[in-house]
Amino acid sequence: MMASATTPFVPAGRPVRWGILGPGRIARKFAADLAHAPGAELVAVGSRNQANADAFGDEFGVPNRYDSYADLANDPDVDVVYIATPHPAHHDATILCLRAGKHVLVEKPFAMNAAEACEMVEAARAGNRFLMEAMWTRFRPLMAKVRQLLAEGALGEVQLVTATIGWMSSFDPEFRLYNPLLGGGALLDGGVYPVSFASMVLGAPTEACGVATIGESGVDEQETIALRYPSGAVAALGVTVRANPQSIATIVGTRGTIVIDHDWHKPQTFRLLVPGAEPQVFDYTMTEGLGYQFEAIEVMRCLREGRTESPIMPLDESVSIVQTMEQLLRSWGVRYPSDR
Repeated sequence: MMASATTPFVPAGRPVRWGILGPGRIARKFAADLAHAPGAELVAVGSRNQANADAFGDEFGVPNRYDSYADLANDPDVDVVYIATPHPAHHDATILCLRAGKHVLVEKPFAMNAAEACEMVEAARAGNRFLMEAMWTRFRPLMAKVRQLLAEGALGEVQLVTATIGWMSSFDPEFRLYNPLLGGGALLDGGVYPVSFASMVLGAPTEACGVATIGESGVDEQETIALRYPSGAVAALGVTVRANPQSIATIVGTRGTIVIDHDWHKPQTFRLLVPGAEPQVFDYTMTEGLGYQFEAIEVMRCLREGRTESPIMPLDESVSIVQTMEQLLRSWGVRYPSDR
C-alpha cells in the first residue's frame, strides 16, 4: 500500500542532503551523477574503515567521513542514505538507517530474500520513512517514454516480453560475482534487470520457472527464465556472465512492438514497430552523467512531496521481484548464508 503525499520531508529551497553507505565502485558512479541532480548535496560517507571513507571523501569533496555505518546513519546533517554495499548487507544497512530516521535508496537487488525484503518495507512504513530500490534503468527518460506508449495503448495488449543481459567475467571464487558470502550469482547481479523489466510491463507473474548453469562456487552463472502472467502474456529472459551477448529487450503487443537496443538496461535508443507504418526511432542519448542521477531526482521529488514510496518503483513491487528471484534460485538449488 502506497502512502499519499503529506508534509514535505525536505522543504522547498533547501538542498536534499545525501549520505553514501559503502564507498565502492557503484557508489562512485552514483556520487559523480549527483552533480547532475539539481538540489542534491553529498554531505557524508560511511565505510567500514576510515581510510576508505577519507579516500572517497577526498575524491568527491564530502565533508563528513565515518568509519562505521552507524555513525553515518546518526549524522543529523543527512536526509537520505544511498546504500551501495554488497547484496547481503542491504537488509541490515537499510534497517539501521531507517531506525535512525533516515530515508533510504538501496541498490538492487532490494534484498537477498523475501523475508528480508518484507522486514525492510515494514521498518520504512512503521517509521514513516521513504524507501526505494535503486533500479536505475526504470528512471531513465527512455523508460518513461516506453511506459507512456504502453499506457496510451500503442502496442495493444502486450503478449510477450523478452530481454537478454550479460557480460563475460573470469571465474574467481573470491570475487563478489562468484562468492556466495557476497551474494554472488548471475541472477541477483544481472538477472534482476530483466525480471524487473518484465514486472514493469506485466506486473507480478503467476508462474516462474527456468534452467540454470551452476558453477563450481555454487552460484548460478547463466540461466533462461520463463514467466507467465494473469493475462496469459509470457516473458522469456536470458542471463549470463559467461559471454557478452547483444543485450536487447522487446515488448510485443497485438498492435505493435517496442525494441530497446543494446544495452537495453542502460537504454539510449528504441524503435516502435507497427505493421504498415514506418519504424519510429526514439533517441535518448545521454549528454551528461551515466544515468544514475534520474533515480536520485525521483527520490528528491518524493521527499519534497512527503511521499514514502515512489509510484515508479513501489515497495510491494520490489518485494514481488525478490520473491520471484528467490523462487527461481531455490528451484536451482542455490542458497546463501542469509537465506531463511
